[in-house]
Order: sequence, then C-alpha cells, then structure tokens
Amino acid sequence: MKQYELVVGLEVHVQLASRTKLFCACPTDGFGAEPNSRICPVCTAQPGSLPVLNRRAVELAYRAALALGGDLAGTSVFARKNYFYPDLPKAYQISQYDQPFCTGARLEIRVKDAAPRTIGITRIHLEEDAGKLLHEVGAIKLDGSLVDFNRAGVPLIEIVSEPQIRASDEAYAYLTALKEVVSAVGASRCDMEKGEMRCDANVSVRPAGSDKFGTRAEIKNLNSFKNVKDAIDYEFRRQVQLLESGGRVVQETRLWSAETAETRSMRSKEEAHDYRYFPDPDLVPLTADAAFVASLKSSLPELPSARRARFSAELGLSAYDAEVLTGSLALADYFEKAAAAAPKGAVKTVANLIGTEFLGKLNSEGVEIDEAPVKAEGVGGLAAMVADGTVSSKLAKDMFAKMWETGADPKTVLAQVGGGQISDDKQVRDWVRQAVAANPKAAEDLKGGKQAAIGALVGAVMKLSKGKANPGLVNKLIKEAVQS
Repeated sequence: MKQYELVVGLEVHVQLASRTKLFCACPTDGFGAEPNSRICPVCTAQPGSLPVLNRRAVELAYRAALALGGDLAGTSVFARKNYFYPDLPKAYQISQYDQPFCTGARLEIRVKDAAPRTIGITRIHLEEDAGKLLHEVGAIKLDGSLVDFNRAGVPLIEIVSEPQIRASDEAYAYLTALKEVVSAVGASRCDMEKGEMRCDANVSVRPAGSDKFGTRAEIKNLNSFKNVKDAIDYEFRRQVQLLESGGRVVQETRLWSAETAETRSMRSKEEAHDYRYFPDPDLVPLTADAAFVASLKSSLPELPSARRARFSAELGLSAYDAEVLTGSLALADYFEKAAAAAPKGAVKTVANLIGTEFLGKLNSEGVEIDEAPVKAEGVGGLAAMVADGTVSSKLAKDMFAKMWETGADPKTVLAQVGGGQISDDKQVRDWVRQAVAANPKAAEDLKGGKQAAIGALVGAVMKLSKGKANPGLVNKLIKEAVQS
C-alpha cells in the first residue's frame, strides 16, 4: 500500500460547558436525565417561540478559538441548515455557514518518534445540537423509535481540520491535543462517554506524490479516539483494495462498527447546497467586540504544551513525567500545589507519588481529582519526609495508601504506622557491625570488589532494623565498615 497516500480531515463537535442551551434557558445536564425533561417551547420549536443567544456559550467558544490560535471574525452570521429528521424539531438546525466566527486556527501534534507537525483548522463555528433517537429501551428493542429532545439546542462548536492528517496515529494525536487545549481553557469537559466530544472522519486515498484529492468517505459513529484510529486504518485498506481491483470509491457516509471492526455504507453524501442554507432572520449577526476579545485573551490560562515545557525546564521533570502530569488541567494544578508544599529537591518524588499511587487510586476507584481524600499538600508533605530521610520510598507508598483510606495528613499516618525511617548514625552503625560479623564471606567479597555482595549485607541490616534503617546511610556505612 506504499504507493497510496492517506488523506484525512476531521470534523469534531465539542459541547460547550455552559449551564444552559444555546438559544434558551433549558439546562444542558440532560445526559442520563429523564427523557424530555430539559425542554421548553424554544428548543422544541413551538409556534411563536424565538431564540435568544447565550452569551456564556459565545464566550466559551471564543476562548477555545483563541487558545487554538484562530482569527475571530469581526462579524459572523447564524444560518438555517434545512433538513428533515425526527430528532430535529424545527426541521432546520441553527448553525453558521459561509461566515463562521473563527478561521485560521492550528494545532501542533506529536506522534512518537516523529517530529512535531502543525495541522491547520479550516474553521470553527457555533451551532445547536439535535435531539436523540431511541431505538430500544433497556434490553427491549422497539418496533419504531422514540425521540428525546433533552439534547436539542445544546451549544456546540464544530472544529473542522484541514485535510492534512496522513496517518491514523496523527488523527489520534490531533484529537488528544484538541481535547487537551479545549478542556484546559474551560470551554468544554470533552467527556466522550456523555457525547460532549464527537468526531466524524473524512477519509480518502490518492497515489503517493499526487496533489489531487481522492473521493472521500465520511465515517460516523466514532465514539472513542481508538475507534477513530481503527476506522481510519480500515477505511484506508478498503479504499486501496477497491482501487487496486479496478473499482472506484464513491462519496458516501459510512458507519463504523466496533463489534465487527469495519465500516458499512449508510447513505450517499449530500452536498452543502442540498441543505438550502440562508441567514436566520430571528438572530442578528454576532459581533466580536474588541474589548471583550481582549479580556478573553488576557484571561486564558497557561496551555498544556507551555506547562509541559516549564515543568521540564524549571522543575527538571522528564518529558514523560511532564506529559503525564499535564494530562488534565486539574491534575497539573494538583501537581503544582503538591510541589509547592515540598522541598525543591523532592519534586521528582512528588511526580512519582502522583504518577503511580495517586493516579492508580483515581483509576481503580473511579474518583475525580477534586473528590480525592489525599490533598495536594499531603503529597508534598509526604515527599518532604522522603527527602529528609524520615521515611523510605517503600514506606511512603504504604503511608499514601493509609492517607487515602483515612484522609489523614502524613504526620498523623507516620505516628499510626509506628514511626519512620531510622537515620541515627550510631544505631545504624551498630546494625551494620552485626550484619558484617554475621556475613563474613559477603563482607570479604565486597572488599575484594564484588559490588553485588553488598545486597546480602543490606538485607541483613534491614532485617535487624525491621525495614526502618535509612537505605542510603546503610550503604554508606557498610562500605566504610568493610574497608576499615
């Protein structure tokens, strides 16, 4: 397949984190709620109802666009996208067409073992969501379909990439980076399980070296980043095999099935003019006030890429640790608070405790960071104890588990587990003397240059001290003892 090149463009719908819908006061917390319990005359298109634009949704949309380096249009226009479908109560969707609020954005992506690439973003526009068709209730399949309008009118931004993605790994990296930026500025929670981030992939192939695009297929029903990657790989193989067998690719919409790991035809692809777009007469053009935009720019937080660079440059973290600790805005904030509560030399210990013990507990127990019983300052305090030799790294892990279980601070837990690491020179020296006397061969081997022999002596000391002797001090005193 090397003689063919993959071309991918992604259309990503992101639900904005406003409390109310785009054109009415209905709440946006309809996921999992009683069907049709978050509706009103506006979002169900009752006669005489009129839309009123949600200022907060616009603010969140602008924040996302600015964080992605986009150019905000001085004026953008809402349009009616006309089509009939049961989940669309007005028989049109309010969206933006030829005058979106943002163009010219971009996103840097990183794929392992490859140089960073910048993917262009053609446009970002505001639009309302449609409702949801229910084809089954629980395990019972329905003869027809029911409609839940809780989602109708929920505010979205659609982010349309340039067709510059050339591998499924790049698509995965693009979505990861996009989620990272949009969630970091508070524009969306991007929870795919709740439908807050949805992606369609436009996939085509062309002869390697060609500058002409092939016929594309739009793939829908992609509800995870992994599904996006797998669907692109499958569609690339399908289109190449079709061309090599003398067939041709037709423009169509296809559905991805995670169960069968393949795409299947859904319908022929409609062209834009089929939607009969025209400016919505009930909504005035949206104006990007200069003072408002300037205030938004000044309020943007440090973006994840910049934070990673700072963690590495200022705190000395490895690229891997910096990547893990900026996985979300909440996690990065938690780490910074913990690091501030620890000595500068203990930052690596803080990173290790958060990257292993803390994240492990979050994942295993399904807890959000703000619900965690161990506060950031507690992690910093525990790391400080490791740094000054009060506790060993092993004991710190046991103490963290106790802190998680009880919510107690490190000093309280240390008292509960019977004290910490013993660093008293006289006491440790006495244990070392006993260990050397009980293991003369190991002592002689170590003196003769066999460094592996120190393990037996360290083990003997730790047994005598019931695991509480400071390992660093033990190693130092053993070497002194065998050389004397």
